[in-house]
Amino acid sequence: MDEVVFFDTLRQGLWTAVLVSFPILMVALLAGLLVGLFQALTSIQELTLTFVPKLGAIVLVFWVSMGFMTQTLVAFFQDRLIPLITGG
Repeated sequence: MDEVVFFDTLRQGLWTAVLVSFPILMVALLAGLLVGLFQALTSIQELTLTFVPKLGAIVLVFWVSMGFMTQTLVAFFQDRLIPLITGG
């Protein structure tokens, strides 16, 4: 395998990983900021208050964006990895 092909495949794989993980990471960040702001405003320091809303938001966004994630990963495998494996 040529170095250019290897690094291009690696670059495209990393970009695919960023695209797939972006919705979940963004919602976790926003939920954490909102819960932290709520805790700072109300002086409530409960550990489960930070964990449960973030977990619920992440599960909800994962469920909603599961189709997008699957299509993105399948397209990467079909367009990039399978032709490299089969030698095409």
